[in-house]
Amino acid sequence: MSDVTSPAPPPFEAALVRASEELGFPSYYQSCVRPLLRNPEGRWPRCCGGGCEPCAQTLIQVALRTLELMGTPRQAPLPD
Repeated sequence: MSDVTSPAPPPFEAALVRASEELGFPSYYQSCVRPLLRNPEGRWPRCCGGGCEPCAQTLIQVALRTLELMGTPRQAPLPD
């Protein structure tokens, strides 16, 4: 056995999984949400109307729900 332990997952990981499940967001896109969670009050992208997959608006919805589940809702206004 090794004395090395694996690093603890980021504190938002369980909340991200739950938010994704609640919103029907595929787990393979969760890596697209993590940058928003690392900078919850920073500038977030906005929908460009180009039909992107996943849409920035969907990423924002998942990030907002994740932050709510963590008890740290975003305070900064969202992009128009």
